[in-house]
Amino acid sequence: MYKNYLKIALRNLLKNKVFSGVNIAGLALGIAAFVLILEYISFEKSVNGFHKNLPTLYRMLWQNKTGDIWPDMPPAVATLMKQKFPEVTDFCRVVDSSISGIVTSATGQNRQSPRAFRETEIAYADASFFSLFSFPILQGDAATALTRPNTVAVSESYARKYFGNAKALGQVLTFNNQFGEALYTVTAVYADMPQNSDLQFGMVFSLQTFANPANLNGNDWARLDSFDGAYLITYLQLPEGADYRKLEDKFDQLKKKLRPEDANRMVLQPAKNIHLGASLSDPFPTTGNLGFVYLLGGIAVLILVIAWFNYINLSTAGALKRAKEVGVRKVIGAGQRQLIGQFLGESFLLNLLGFGLALMVVMTLQPVFNELIKKELSLDLLTSDTFWLTGLGLLLFGAMASGGYTAFALASFRPLQTLKGAFGTSAKGGSLRKTLVVFQFSVSVVLIICTFVLYRQLRFMQNQNLGVKLDQRVVIHGPEVGKDSTFTARTAALEHELDQLPYIKNFSSSGTVPGNYYNFSTNGITRQNPDLGDDKKTYSMGFIDPKFLATYGIALAAGRNFTATECEAGYVKSGKLMVNEKGARWLGFKSAADAVGRIINWGKPFEIVGVVKDYHHQSLQRAIDPIIFMPQNHGNWLTIQLSTDRIQTKIADLQRLYKASYPGNPFEFFFVDENYNKQYQTEQQYGRIFITASLLAIFIACLGLFGLATFLTEQRTKEIGVRKVLGASVGSIVSLLSKDFMKLVLVAFVIAAPIAWYAARYWLQNFEYKIELEWWLFGLAGGLAVLIALATISFQSIKAALTNPVSSLRSE
Repeated sequence: MYKNYLKIALRNLLKNKVFSGVNIAGLALGIAAFVLILEYISFEKSVNGFHKNLPTLYRMLWQNKTGDIWPDMPPAVATLMKQKFPEVTDFCRVVDSSISGIVTSATGQNRQSPRAFRETEIAYADASFFSLFSFPILQGDAATALTRPNTVAVSESYARKYFGNAKALGQVLTFNNQFGEALYTVTAVYADMPQNSDLQFGMVFSLQTFANPANLNGNDWARLDSFDGAYLITYLQLPEGADYRKLEDKFDQLKKKLRPEDANRMVLQPAKNIHLGASLSDPFPTTGNLGFVYLLGGIAVLILVIAWFNYINLSTAGALKRAKEVGVRKVIGAGQRQLIGQFLGESFLLNLLGFGLALMVVMTLQPVFNELIKKELSLDLLTSDTFWLTGLGLLLFGAMASGGYTAFALASFRPLQTLKGAFGTSAKGGSLRKTLVVFQFSVSVVLIICTFVLYRQLRFMQNQNLGVKLDQRVVIHGPEVGKDSTFTARTAALEHELDQLPYIKNFSSSGTVPGNYYNFSTNGITRQNPDLGDDKKTYSMGFIDPKFLATYGIALAAGRNFTATECEAGYVKSGKLMVNEKGARWLGFKSAADAVGRIINWGKPFEIVGVVKDYHHQSLQRAIDPIIFMPQNHGNWLTIQLSTDRIQTKIADLQRLYKASYPGNPFEFFFVDENYNKQYQTEQQYGRIFITASLLAIFIACLGLFGLATFLTEQRTKEIGVRKVLGASVGSIVSLLSKDFMKLVLVAFVIAAPIAWYAARYWLQNFEYKIELEWWLFGLAGGLAVLIALATISFQSIKAALTNPVSSLRSE
């Protein structure tokens, strides 16, 4: 019996090649999209999950009265918590930002040609780093690797990078950064940190180096016994099952006792929630985006459902031809269970073929998908038992869900009805097909509208007047190596040479550049008669020289710029500062002009000599920060405004001058506008995924529409023939066959528009500066959906209209 079912199923597949091909293709695309997105979601869910101590690790955070939360902690807090509370079994402090520098290896085989690289994926950490986090040690001892100052653990790939095939243990690296030049001995080599880790370091230096003030190069804010300089991330380990909420209350009581004037509260975030958060309403900062993961999951399910609905539409369209077959089989004794089994078997076979083709599509598109989401995912998911069990369940469910209606509906008709083709004319069957098409196009229109909104917002952010000029400006990273007694003279000589180059319009040396973070943030800055709480306001601080404003085209609102003398003296000796307009307002001044010449307190009195017009130092996703500018020469970034022609030749000239002035330093540069736009990478990624999902959903929905058009055209073959005999034109017949479908698409648009409006409005709330949701965006999406649907329908409509009426009248 089953062999007979298989033969009939294969015969029908081969007999209806177009329907079978479209069915299988639609299912394959839907399943492939589902599998690829499932692969991404599985990766996101796995991030940090390999750490054995993850359930007992917590990150310390600050939370203020307004609900703002941030992770930067003073270094002495962790040791105090360990001393005061026995619940804290261990801790690890990690400095993972603002410590980039130049690392040089000049030992062994590299003595004559030292290897020097500017490294950014590096950190300082406590000795407990490798015991709390599960990064396997390949050489050395995890327990003692970072216990001593001036030691470093390097990853396997970094060991090859600096030492080649030589043994890394015991080798010495020179590290130049803001803490000066220091030698570090390699005490461990660890396996490269996996892709599904939030911590991504090629080198981990011993934090105990900071215990000696002589190693800080005057940066006293980094002292390990300080409660003021908040610059590191603190992880605490608690006993398994500990009530961390009670411990938070104890922290708060201790802080109120030690610093009653500080209203901020210390809270704990379970380390398992650091990447995606505990829920969509989780207020804590995360490295991933749980909302985006859920959104992708929803899109994956919708595409798969659209593919199944598409199969139902095409199956019901093809069932018209088989209604008489069912009647004949019933007359000769076939039971209802046998018929249902046959049709479900055919559905299972089609789903199985679609699943197999989907796996081939997944393997083919994996590199393209990786490029789309900017992650290096692999097909490891396809080798897991969980995947195949899920796939089998999905296959069975899909076969039942997509083939069930056709099977039960056909099998339930009485022989006389099926022999007359009553199934094809049933109102119930037609209503279901129309409902499915409306659902498919509703989803498609929502995705189209959201894609339009996303790209409009992205263009708005990229083209908005930022109050700062970014194009034709290249930034060169300042030197770290060789800051000896001749450094100032060499820098002055380089600047003199730059002044002589005709293609350089302007240049500036600064500690911060637009698109990057500031030098640091701090509070405790007030006017002379401050209001209560003014000392808790946080200001972004940036070092600039006299040419910074001119190089970036930033205007003054009042007052004057820094002088060369003030920048040479520095902000401490000169006692001069500038603020932006928002900074002036935060300090309590009525206007920019009112702030000029006023004295503010920051440990000592400073005079405001100028107020800079507000500009967007960072992306439009956030509000303009209150900024205080400090005078200083020879910052970490050298910005050069170039003329546009022969850029590569000019960069080569700059590299030659840089290398001559700062030997031993790698020449690294970036274009300011490109660097600034990197802040929108997440939105660009969303856009790529949305437009891909939209195109896929529309394509699969159009397959369903194609099936419905075929079905209804076949139903009206005789009518079309009669109309043509009576003189109906091709256009009138196409209009007749198309208008019902256009009604379905318009209904889909009416349903989709408010859903898309709500979703877009919710997403735009994440941006401080955003577009308005204009009506034409929705009209354009609806018009596009209508055009796509019309193009799909027209193929069958025109084909039917052009058919010889004699053939049409003979068809029934």
